[in-house]
Amino acid sequence: MNFREIEEKWQKIWEEREVFKTQKDGRKKYYCLVMFPYPSGDLHMGHVKNYVIGDVIARYKRQTGYNVLHPFGFDAFGLPAENAAIIHGIHPWEWTKNNIEISRKHLKMMGISYDWEREIITCHESYYKWNQYFFIKFYENNLAYRKKAYVNWCPGCQTVLANEQVVDGRCYRKTCQSVIEKKELEQWFFKITAYAERLLSDLDKLDWPENVKIMQRNWIGKSEGVEVEFPIVGGGSLRIFTTRPDTLFGVTFMAIAPDAEILDEVIKGSGKEAEVLEFKKEALRISEIERTAIGREKRGLFINRYAINPLTNEKIPIFVADYVLATYGTGAIMAVPAHDQRDFEFAKKYKLPIKIVINPYGEELKVENMERAYEGEGIMVNSGIFTGLPSSEGIGKITEYLCEKGIGQRKINYRLKDWLISRQRYWGTPIPMIHCENCGIVPEKEENLPVVLPKDVKDYLPKGKSVLAGIEEFINTTCPKCGEKAKRDPDTMDTFVDSSWYFLRFLDPHNNEKPFTYEDTKYWLPIDKYIGGIEHATGHLIYFRFFTKVLYDLGFCAYDEPCLSLFTQGMVLYKGRVMSSSQKHGVWVGEFLEKNSADIARLTILFAAPPEKDMEWSEDIVSGVKRFLERTWRLYEANNFKVWDKKPKILDEKDNYLYIRLNQTIKKVIEDMENFSFNTAIAALMEFLNDLYKFDKKSEVYYYSLYIFYQLLSPFAPHLAEEINERCGYKNLLAETPFPDYDKNAISFATIEIPVQINGKVRAKILVAIDEKEEKIKEMALCHEKIKEMIKEKEILKIVYVPKKLINIVTKE
Repeated sequence: MNFREIEEKWQKIWEEREVFKTQKDGRKKYYCLVMFPYPSGDLHMGHVKNYVIGDVIARYKRQTGYNVLHPFGFDAFGLPAENAAIIHGIHPWEWTKNNIEISRKHLKMMGISYDWEREIITCHESYYKWNQYFFIKFYENNLAYRKKAYVNWCPGCQTVLANEQVVDGRCYRKTCQSVIEKKELEQWFFKITAYAERLLSDLDKLDWPENVKIMQRNWIGKSEGVEVEFPIVGGGSLRIFTTRPDTLFGVTFMAIAPDAEILDEVIKGSGKEAEVLEFKKEALRISEIERTAIGREKRGLFINRYAINPLTNEKIPIFVADYVLATYGTGAIMAVPAHDQRDFEFAKKYKLPIKIVINPYGEELKVENMERAYEGEGIMVNSGIFTGLPSSEGIGKITEYLCEKGIGQRKINYRLKDWLISRQRYWGTPIPMIHCENCGIVPEKEENLPVVLPKDVKDYLPKGKSVLAGIEEFINTTCPKCGEKAKRDPDTMDTFVDSSWYFLRFLDPHNNEKPFTYEDTKYWLPIDKYIGGIEHATGHLIYFRFFTKVLYDLGFCAYDEPCLSLFTQGMVLYKGRVMSSSQKHGVWVGEFLEKNSADIARLTILFAAPPEKDMEWSEDIVSGVKRFLERTWRLYEANNFKVWDKKPKILDEKDNYLYIRLNQTIKKVIEDMENFSFNTAIAALMEFLNDLYKFDKKSEVYYYSLYIFYQLLSPFAPHLAEEINERCGYKNLLAETPFPDYDKNAISFATIEIPVQINGKVRAKILVAIDEKEEKIKEMALCHEKIKEMIKEKEILKIVYVPKKLINIVTKE
């Protein structure tokens, strides 16, 4: 048979009949969404794994009575597309458009049941107009702001990156991975920190993998502590945040991050300004990961300033230190060398005092014997009125004391920082703000949206500053407030803005008046199953939760969480390495389909491993799957495509056995579908196919089993199943046919057959009651005529019984 011909035939029929087109109706909805991709051209099987998982679920849910929304689109703006276009010497739009055409073609060839009428492409004006609209709404509600700040600068991509896009101190993009530098720039931020607590607490109501929720909790990083004011000698003060107020009596110096906003104010008039500036430049050339590493030599500079410990009135020196981060707390720390390892290393290098204020239970520390800081709990010492308290109790007592005296206040701190969304690159959504000398920064009028990204740009190579700033016809405009000459904002938005609300645009993608309607969100949301990679845990999966909460608060959206159920799939490996478009490593869909078929690709992906696990692409599995599909086809051919579609008559034990096996298989497939255990569902179908081949009686039960079998196969191998259905004489499409259900009265045998082994070799079989006791089964085995003869005069060492599987009699040879 020619699998490809069959597949092309049914793909055309599905498209002509608009089988997967979705409208709101009275049925229960099911929104199945797979994370949309960057358009990288020919897809590899690692991409397709995602889409096949989503498609199996979408097809199954349609057949079980749901109104399924299963849309698709392309995340078309951003660094991946622009950098690829630069490498290939073509415009980003041409690169993107060509790749979208290839990807779309291959997805259709794979039989993925998308509603293509809902397709969105984020670099289209009809989409990014709404990015700009939401930006203005965020700005109007004090959730978008611009400020000068030290930012993560990627020298490779020549642009700023958000904190979430820095992985181990390097650019998150696999084809770049440059060491990130710090640079002071005026940038736009979204105030995600205003939602930190809700993003954290609402994780409890999500049916997400626990490891993803842990990653988000750690990234949000809630710390409950106290903010303490340390007066500076000569005027001013230094605020610090600490979760360990029990160590306050052990402070021997203060340290400020080189890029902390407060540093410039503290060093004024110190005579150290020039030295500090030079130190800052040197320190910020090193990544934050490296600067904070335990064991790395710390660097610092005394800035000719002292602070006063508010509990001891001791004068303590203030340093600028490279191991302190501006993103933690206030950007300054109280340093307790005896009880913090980084402080200990710094104090040792600069010969600063080390003061012990907590002894381990039952021990007494000596400074001269300390080789590292003691960071555990213990008994407080050298701590004034708090001496003798357990340190865990001292945390609360000292916090109360600080608050009563007005020198401290309880504070909740988050590791999460505001989302930096400015990018100094060409291929992105222009930020819809205008800089006017008279009016300051003002938003573009909504009726003027979109602010169109100019396409006829010849020189879009990154230059370390915004490309759009050099395009006169774009940058020059008039102020929407006063009408005078003004400049557009030269930056574009982070592409993660595009993907933070795309799932909402799918609800009404052709609406020119609104991004989507509240009524549609009420019907379709939340997403019932969202499928994608765990690598997005602290990026996209936080951003799209934040966006949804904002849109809920602003009255756009009926729900404050985008998706209640998340599934993270495993990677696809080829020759031991993860498939990768950027590294040109993988099994490519186009090439594979020329030699094989979509149904073979689908089953290989689903059968090779549980979907949440990594899988190694194997030609052996491909061959095995192909044999299974060919055997399926031959079985129906051999029976002239004859089937029986009514409940069959059970005439004898043989019929009864096959009928029970059929219902067990239906039940297994349904349960495995619901649990995403596709590999074991397919294994069950393979086992039942063997049963059908062995069954030598052409009864109603046999033909009914043939009728049900191809329907069970249809979500996995939809083309072959549709062809068999038509050859059997049916006009209906399986894609629109209810999924089979099982007979609850016929899913277990009254008796089962147990193989009896002697020393591991099967010598007989016994028929036993399904609930028979183990001792009785052993007795029946030993009394079997053939077994009795074979073990006569042999010493039995042991009898091993595997419940409902086998019994093995071990004898002495």
